[in-house]
Amino acid sequence: MKVFLVAGARPNFMKIAPIYRASLKHPEVSCQIVHTGQHYDHEMSQAFFDDLEIPTPQYYLEAGSGTHAVQTAKIMVAFEKICESGKPDLVMVVGDVNSTLACSIVAKKLLIKVAHVEAGLRSFDLAMPEEINRMVTDAISDYFFVTEESGVTNLLREGKAQSSIHYVGHVMIDNLLHQIEKMKAEGSGSWIPAFAGMTKSGAGRPEGFKLEKKSYAFMTLHRPSNVDDRNTFMGIAEALNEIAQKMIIIFPVHPRTKKMMEQFQIEFSENIKMMPPLGFKESLFLWKDAAVVLTDSGGLQEETTALGIPCVTIRENTERPITVELGTNVLAGTTKEGILNAYRQCFAKAKSASIPPLWDGRAAERIWAKLTEI
Repeated sequence: MKVFLVAGARPNFMKIAPIYRASLKHPEVSCQIVHTGQHYDHEMSQAFFDDLEIPTPQYYLEAGSGTHAVQTAKIMVAFEKICESGKPDLVMVVGDVNSTLACSIVAKKLLIKVAHVEAGLRSFDLAMPEEINRMVTDAISDYFFVTEESGVTNLLREGKAQSSIHYVGHVMIDNLLHQIEKMKAEGSGSWIPAFAGMTKSGAGRPEGFKLEKKSYAFMTLHRPSNVDDRNTFMGIAEALNEIAQKMIIIFPVHPRTKKMMEQFQIEFSENIKMMPPLGFKESLFLWKDAAVVLTDSGGLQEETTALGIPCVTIRENTERPITVELGTNVLAGTTKEGILNAYRQCFAKAKSASIPPLWDGRAAERIWAKLTEI
């Protein structure tokens, strides 16, 4: 069985890495990685792939940036060519980026089976581009690999056959647990050089808070609905500045967020320690020991739940409801009052939280077991 395993951006590679590694246990499977190049990332060097223990992608489509339509079209044109020449038996897509949508459409029109990993998640917010990508991909996929019970419910409601839906757990958690074990084996000291030059030297450096065993928060903020509207961004900043009076916040700043901070003249407290964007492992090194994570990311909602870390999600909705129902996540909304209330609630919530079923680091193994059985 020849499989094209598609990734469009750095976070996608965290999801496909355990899938690729697990494929090696199945000699009947030939798994080839396709990097669409949806996001150019200079940090994705050979060392990046070595860290994930996967090979350099066999195919690189160099789609680049652009509007949603332009980017999706570029990926479709390039992916069609390699499908026609490579003739895979199956195309496997992950998550909800434009590459997920583009490659699933191309595959189906070429009569190639499609497997969607992280299928069935819904925010029910059609203003989110990711929601469109999720819905369309699931509308045409053949096999659905689901991370939580809500995904099963949503897919059945949308008319998918029970036999095509497989609740397997979460490959992102597979990668998280794998990387934490590697980090333990290597020792924390090996990570300090990764931060050199990122911020001013001395005790103010973010990794310094870990070495001094100080309590700190970790934050990510990048969603357009949060940072592209001045009033919304101002309210969020006011809440964060108030939280920063109680606890230092480490804040790797996304380029989009930095641009809007300058445009709107948003000012953060000196207790919010800003730094350039981080790679996955550098970010993990910091947030895994944080007292609380403040975020508008999808992945961090799940990862914090997996490690039992309090999480405040600065969004009006979430496509990952299990993190709220069972996990450590508190949905805050985007107002100052909502964020502060969620911050006050999150510590108690984390004490009673539990890890969702099958989030045990073996989701990728279950995916291949099911596919090879089929």
